[in-house]
Amino acid sequence: MTKSLAGKTAVVTGAARGIGRAYALRLAHLGANVVIADINMQGAAKIGEVLTAETVMAEVEAMGVRAIGVEGDLRKPETVTRLFAEAVDTFGGIDILVNNAGAGVYRGNDPFPSRTAQEAYDFLMDVNLRSAVLCCQAAAPIMAARGGGAIVNITSQTGLVPLKGGAMGIYGAAKAAVASYTRSLAAELGPQGIRVNALSPGITLTARLQALDPENGVGTPEQLEAIALRRFAQTDDMANVLEFLVTDLSSYVTGQVISVCGGAVLTPG
Repeated sequence: MTKSLAGKTAVVTGAARGIGRAYALRLAHLGANVVIADINMQGAAKIGEVLTAETVMAEVEAMGVRAIGVEGDLRKPETVTRLFAEAVDTFGGIDILVNNAGAGVYRGNDPFPSRTAQEAYDFLMDVNLRSAVLCCQAAAPIMAARGGGAIVNITSQTGLVPLKGGAMGIYGAAKAAVASYTRSLAAELGPQGIRVNALSPGITLTARLQALDPENGVGTPEQLEAIALRRFAQTDDMANVLEFLVTDLSSYVTGQVISVCGGAVLTPG
């Protein structure tokens, strides 16, 4: 079978566990070399997620492609500079960027928007929006020098419609900002052959989700009943849409936010 991404290099942030790991493994399956970026390369073990090898990098390499891991906090410009320098030094360039790094909660903080502490606000905005902007800014000139590329920013269903009572409202605001940034960036970079889209996951059954405190209001029976397909997502549901967005299947698609939510959101984004 022809590998649709053979010879390509992808950077996936927040890829040491969960949906980010699923993205990295799918890209490797399609033939891409993968740069795994995360603040904690042992993140899967921390939440009880079982890998098929010692690290995600080893899982990727078992598919016959190359991988490197870059650990660090992507809220910091110096970390982003190091990430892309190592990617270029190792692979010669970058063709795909998946901005998956983020967080929905700040431990010890009230999740409702009128009661969010300043430090929680700063964290949620920086980890979800600032990190994505910094990575896009670093990737754009590298991709332009290669004649094009594909950027996929990860937003959230919470950025489209509020959770019950407004829980995780600051997270939702940050992800809505990512969606807006995606559209503007697509307009800017389109003439350089760089497509920029966003994938908006619905509630996805990851080990991390199942470890969240119940008061965060995610993954409830009420939410399941509101999904047209009557099931929560699996990580492969997200990887399937990512595959579309980074391959030639979507060669005429840019500036779009695709909600992958099983029909939980049935209005325009």
